[in-house]
Amino acid sequence: MSLNPPLRDWQGRRAWVIGASSGIGRATASALHARGAQVTVSARSGDALDAFAAQHPGSLALPLDIAQPAQVQAAAARVLSGGVPELVCYCAGTYRDMRATDLDLADMLRHGQINYSGVLHVLAAVLPAMLAAAHAGRPGHVSVVSSVAGFRGLPRSLAYGPTKAALINLAESLYLDLHGLGLGVSVINPGFVATPLTAGNDFTMPALISPEAAAAAILQGWERGHFDIHFPKRFTRVMKLLRVLPYRWYFPAVRRFTGL
Repeated sequence: MSLNPPLRDWQGRRAWVIGASSGIGRATASALHARGAQVTVSARSGDALDAFAAQHPGSLALPLDIAQPAQVQAAAARVLSGGVPELVCYCAGTYRDMRATDLDLADMLRHGQINYSGVLHVLAAVLPAMLAAAHAGRPGHVSVVSSVAGFRGLPRSLAYGPTKAALINLAESLYLDLHGLGLGVSVINPGFVATPLTAGNDFTMPALISPEAAAAAILQGWERGHFDIHFPKRFTRVMKLLRVLPYRWYFPAVRRFTGL
């Protein structure tokens, strides 16, 4: 069942991908460009964005620090000056494993600032224009990259998991508020993807996939009008099952599965 208008033809459509210097964001921006989209890529690393623009003619590199609201506002104004984007995809994120026995408050707040508060600044900057465009018959789509780590509490995920849970809840609320007004909304919940964020993990990552495979799954989800885009299915379906277990079964199951 399609919960969103399917996004199949990207030729000439404008897309703003935030967090596109590496990993899932970069691969998704590249896949959109290959399908004819006019892509604007943003992240902190200007060099990485310039390299992307050089490899993808016609794309625009727009560096910003998502933790600086003034930079988000300025970047959004630059994007909107070229026309309201049909897609805004928030891929920016940070990750460091953390347990409650080694709580680092500053790092926890940094996770919240980048993984969650950043998307709020983006939404505040672009939603009014996207709503006006939808009212004029030019519908758009907002997509946020969360994680299966947001489904339920996990060990070593004290800083990361709560921010991803917040993104899932945010996307659900956005859908309920915006769907009837002509805007599509989706939440992307990857399993393990080989990115700079996961490179430091010292444990086996089940069903690890490449950023390119992740991007292909994301574009397929948009094409099919999905709200919840999750992959790889052989892993995320197990995580969804764990999501519905009562706590008396969930906690022992996670301890057995992780050894923690």
